[in-house]
Amino acid sequence: MSAGRVALLVFGSIATLIALGALAAGAFGLWVHETKRDADGFYTTRTELSTPTYALSSEGFDIADVDDWPFGEGTFATVRLQGTNVDPAREIFIGIAPERDARQYLAGVQHDEVVDLDFGGDLDDATVDYRRRPGSSTPAPPADQPFWAASVSGTGSQTLDWEIEEGRWTIVVMNADASPGIETDMTLGAKVPFILGLAIGLLAGGAVLLLAGATMLYFGARSRAGAAAVAGVPPGVAGTAPAVTAEPGAPALVGQSYPIAIEGELDEELSRGLWLAKWLLAIPHYLVLAFLWIAFLVMTIVAFFAILFTGRYPRGIFEFNVGVMRWSWRVAFYSYSALATDRYPPFTLERVPDYPARLEVAYPERLSRGLVLVKWWLLAIPHYLVVAVFQGGWGFAGIPWALGPWKWGDASYDWWSGPGLIGLLTLIAGGFLLFTARYPREIFDFVLGMNRWSLRVLAYAALMRDEYPPFKLER
Repeated sequence: MSAGRVALLVFGSIATLIALGALAAGAFGLWVHETKRDADGFYTTRTELSTPTYALSSEGFDIADVDDWPFGEGTFATVRLQGTNVDPAREIFIGIAPERDARQYLAGVQHDEVVDLDFGGDLDDATVDYRRRPGSSTPAPPADQPFWAASVSGTGSQTLDWEIEEGRWTIVVMNADASPGIETDMTLGAKVPFILGLAIGLLAGGAVLLLAGATMLYFGARSRAGAAAVAGVPPGVAGTAPAVTAEPGAPALVGQSYPIAIEGELDEELSRGLWLAKWLLAIPHYLVLAFLWIAFLVMTIVAFFAILFTGRYPRGIFEFNVGVMRWSWRVAFYSYSALATDRYPPFTLERVPDYPARLEVAYPERLSRGLVLVKWWLLAIPHYLVVAVFQGGWGFAGIPWALGPWKWGDASYDWWSGPGLIGLLTLIAGGFLLFTARYPREIFDFVLGMNRWSLRVLAYAALMRDEYPPFKLER
């Protein structure tokens, strides 16, 4: 593929992803504008707040550069806090104050700080997470304090409207007599005048960008007239598992029992210490591959729909995706998935027959339109479990030294993610190189087999072939 076609695919994919994000954000903004406004034009959400302590406070939040906002100071947004004590005989107090003053007022007073509001999927009923602030002091009545930027108090429903100002602020909810034990229904709202315009702008901009991205993808992915088959397989051999050969003039990769060939040749002489710096030397490749894999993902989604409706994998997209896999395999073979060559990988999607790492995928003339719905997730699950062990990222529940907890319902779990066998064995091979200048052949064969297995599964999950990957390390 020419550099121009590759650039079109990469930039088209990035433009498409940005466009889809803009369209989703615009659609969400339009939905919020049309369904989540009250009669006064405020976007609102409701939550219940309760604490046995003296006060509820928010974490500090910043309002900056009000003068630079397009609607002018005081018109960018208005915040509305509306609260009602569950006990109708008790007066509620709601106030907004500079964070420093509010913290000084509540210093030494036991209170709960709201650290997270989870609005769920519809904004109608938020759930709250608190952090307890210890203390033994009794606060003075909040309405007697002079530092509130805005405040209300009284029985029944109390509404506080505040036109936002620059500074760092805190919201405080208390009983008006500063007694402990707060239980209130709270509605949080904001009037933001530009939501509708922003939503429409995102939808329009996203549509234009999507059209531009789709145009670039079309011209980048369309096949060249008379182009040879990607893997040198002539038309009419679809559905078979032929020996995979390279283009005319390139050395053949023979002995393949599966139409995806991943080969590697261990260099006879390897540097003792170069592998320690390969992470640095490979950075240019990592940067380029990051963009190429974005395009790979988008192209695979396009191919999914093409296969679903036509039973064919667009040849231009196939060429590109195989090229990305080929480039990635060369970089992996050079770096920390094998460390098996010191020859620097070329910057190309094309075949390099004399490079010690090679990858070929036979182009399928026809693919199953039904399998495309399930093979990349359901059918590939057994292979994913194996590849997770090879590549890393697997985990175990309940390990106390885990990297972080997560919750599912009322149960708590801990997960630990570790390196894969490929990384561990490659590191061991690096140690042998450093101290003996020798790469053990047994380790290389095992590492090559695990990479071969992983890349076959990748090609299957990327919809390139219908033949189920074999459970083996060999060709």
